[in-house]
Amino acid sequence: MRSGPDIARVAALIGDPARANILEALMAGKALTSGELANEAGITPATASTHLGKLEAAGLIAVAQQGRHRYWRLAHHEVAEMLETLSGLAARSGHLRTRTGPKEPALRKARICYDHLAGAYGVMLYAALQRRQAFIVDGAGIDLAPKGREFCNEFGIDLAPLTAARRPLCRDCLDWSERRSHLAGGLGAALLARIQDLGWARRAPDSRVIAFTPPGERAFLKAFGGDAG
Repeated sequence: MRSGPDIARVAALIGDPARANILEALMAGKALTSGELANEAGITPATASTHLGKLEAAGLIAVAQQGRHRYWRLAHHEVAEMLETLSGLAARSGHLRTRTGPKEPALRKARICYDHLAGAYGVMLYAALQRRQAFIVDGAGIDLAPKGREFCNEFGIDLAPLTAARRPLCRDCLDWSERRSHLAGGLGAALLARIQDLGWARRAPDSRVIAFTPPGERAFLKAFGGDAG
């Protein structure tokens, strides 16, 4: 009998279409009720409750009680990172959904991916930082170079709590719509938070879309433009 982590159990849980839809809905970074998740997955509330129980038992999601309501979220950032990687692999392998909607162009332009910026603008931001030699790349992954730390200070990002956290500071994430990488990890989350704090963009209601204001888009393109495609 083999020893070690049982990836088959996790893969089987994610492989169910309804559970995959639930996890994908939680990739937006918002906590949702079981009713909201049932609607996202296209299943009945009773069926959703069964799926949620299995995902919680596996440590993939967690629940918080607020008044009479229970709100579900991804258990931790490592679950989001796993789902991001699977989304990129599916896109690269040609496993794409064919049904599109009116939000599709906006999602491809700029969207939230758990807690960081994805889509064309996420790729653009990451490429701009790479051109500025902001990162050190080695066999262990990527880290901030001195020029990257200088940029963060100038952009108003406090690196101290990010470097002290257990979460990786920088992580390369294959963007499913662009087929190139955007920046995840603690720094990716901090950059999106700073963009929103500056008033450049905001999260569209009930959507993963990150909507830029006209002045904010001009400021973003001035700071990071030049490599969107």
